[in-house]
Amino acid sequence: MSRIRDKFNQLRSNNEAALISYIMAGYPSEKATLSAVRGLIRGGADIIELGFPFSDPIADGPTIQMASTESLNNGTKIDDFFAIVKKIRKESEIPLVLMTYTNILYNQTYQKFISRAKEAGIDGLILPDMAIEESYEYVKAAKKNHMDTIFLVSPNTENNRLKKIIKSTSGFLYMVAVFGTTGVQTKIHKYTIDALKNTKRAANGKIPVGVGFGVSTEKDVQKYVSYGANAVIVGSANIKIMENTPANKIHSRIEVFTKRLKKETR
Repeated sequence: MSRIRDKFNQLRSNNEAALISYIMAGYPSEKATLSAVRGLIRGGADIIELGFPFSDPIADGPTIQMASTESLNNGTKIDDFFAIVKKIRKESEIPLVLMTYTNILYNQTYQKFISRAKEAGIDGLILPDMAIEESYEYVKAAKKNHMDTIFLVSPNTENNRLKKIIKSTSGFLYMVAVFGTTGVQTKIHKYTIDALKNTKRAANGKIPVGVGFGVSTEKDVQKYVSYGANAVIVGSANIKIMENTPANKIHSRIEVFTKRLKKETR
């Protein structure tokens, strides 16, 4: 059983939803990344999503694009990413998810990359540009390495396609809350709530459903959980905190923010 599945089972028994917190590896530095991770863990995050920078992050809004660009400018390579993961693993068994883009894996072959990721301590993968129709070799390599494949669905994903995606998903299903890219939103749309209910019906308890993109406040978390989300994913808001915080205070500010969000999942 994976760390991710174990975590969701534990949360279910406590009648809690998962708080999944995203940060970009190497932003604004490796040291800051590790400080933020420690803050997330102390704050009560259930799963940490680590972004690996990519030159054309099509699913990401301006905040995460900025962090990705700065991480790349810092020279962050995949070896550096895995070194960060190994350092986290020396301190914690928290489930870790890698979010990046398909080319990163394809260039090394799925099997080689996923094997390295698993060895480093990654539990699941999110590839926003991986189409379900082209995912056979990717899913095959992931299953061989006991790696969770976390696919994305959108508010307008048709039911037939939704069912196909659910069949290939493990860990949790990532439902994109808004049309467009990631970022701090100002409201929760009715179409998102309708899509969440429909996605939950399609999942039928077989896989947890998480909601991300535009989740940034305690009110957002509370509302999505009240409508049945098994997890909420917070990303750009964490990057914003890191962007506007001195390096020596990143840990504490991330911890305080995370505690406020986690409280709303119970």
